[in-house]
Amino acid sequence: MKKILLSLAVIMTMTLSGYAAADKHAAKSADYMPSLITTTPLEGRMLAITIVRKTVGTIQREGKIKHAVRDIYADDPMMLMRAVELVNMEFRIIAEANNYWRK
Repeated sequence: MKKILLSLAVIMTMTLSGYAAADKHAAKSADYMPSLITTTPLEGRMLAITIVRKTVGTIQREGKIKHAVRDIYADDPMMLMRAVELVNMEFRIIAEANNYWRK
């Protein structure tokens, strides 16, 4: 039961957008996402990873907690797959914005 609750907490942390925290954080950080338009799919994929990482970092600022969660999903393949799903969701949005890199 504890593992399920912790899994849900991690998923919620990773999927929530953290609007209030993002507003304060955005003023302090550089614009890491000036556009969803990228030259190649690889650049789009890297942007998707950056978006997920920055979202998690904006929501959960405590480094020790972030590292504790990493230890959990390092040993739990299902947790790692959930993180991959989040990157895939962001990548889909980027791919659509780039018309799937078709001209």
